[in-house]
Amino acid sequence: MIELEGLSKRYGEKVAVSSLTFTVRPGIVTGFLGPNGAGKSTTMRMMLGLDRPTAGDVRIDGRHYADLKDPLKYIGALLDAKAVHGGRSAYNHLLCLAQSNGIPNSRVHEVLDTVGLSAVAKKKAKGFSLGMGQRLGIAGALLGDPRILMFDEPVNGLDPEGIHWIRNLMKSLAAQGRTVFVSSHLMSEMALTAEHLVVIGQGRLLADTSMAEFIRQNSRAYVRIRTPQRERLLDVLHGAGITVVETGSGALEVDAGKPERIGELAAQHQIVLHELSPQQASLEEAFMQLTAESVEYHAHSDTALPHQWGDGWERG
Repeated sequence: MIELEGLSKRYGEKVAVSSLTFTVRPGIVTGFLGPNGAGKSTTMRMMLGLDRPTAGDVRIDGRHYADLKDPLKYIGALLDAKAVHGGRSAYNHLLCLAQSNGIPNSRVHEVLDTVGLSAVAKKKAKGFSLGMGQRLGIAGALLGDPRILMFDEPVNGLDPEGIHWIRNLMKSLAAQGRTVFVSSHLMSEMALTAEHLVVIGQGRLLADTSMAEFIRQNSRAYVRIRTPQRERLLDVLHGAGITVVETGSGALEVDAGKPERIGELAAQHQIVLHELSPQQASLEEAFMQLTAESVEYHAHSDTALPHQWGDGWERG
């Protein structure tokens, strides 16, 4: 379990993290979301003792990271897959980590096999692709067989097979009762992986709730209806006290409506339905809705770009 209590970090006048309080619990995958510049990386670095908090406290299973003997046996983390000595082989990189934390050498072979790098164990890391580097970083996180795991952008550089593998790995680790904390910008993957979400914006906590509740609270749920007997259905629904929104596409929408009730009314009045489907926003849509005011950098799609470099424009 990871516990944050009033965690803050200031760099001069810049407040990167402000009074964060939340708990990452075992047994589920907890997603960590926020716009660029929200303070996610700084928060994860403070969890691992890489940055010193300006205020507040963070504990790993009730202890400060600095007090953990052989920390890889308590918590494994992937923060930067490129933080590897390029001249070392995959095996030697993991062997150094193992020996520094009292981990048996045999464990190196086990994690290399787990992440699919056994065939390149003796090759130097500087020749690895981005995806192979990610797998090596994940191997390092798994090395101490820890009860807590943290992953920052774990699918970066992985192919579809690799993405499917890491998704199932994280779910499997959580199912074993481990604490799994993962940060990612890929909302589609987070929606398939995480059960609980912690969302921050401009260093402040915006949400700490289940995936389902987060989407429900930050999106519109409605029932979409299509019928060739549109006017008749409108009369029936209005007569039943149901408010209907007419869309330009010809469909009808009922906010927070029950599709069973609408279907029963249509059947009673012999109205043909071509579509009767409950609609719910995606995680991405709910996230955009919640964090709209917390985005630090806004791009504008209608801004004209120069046709070519030159003509008074300079690279910079």
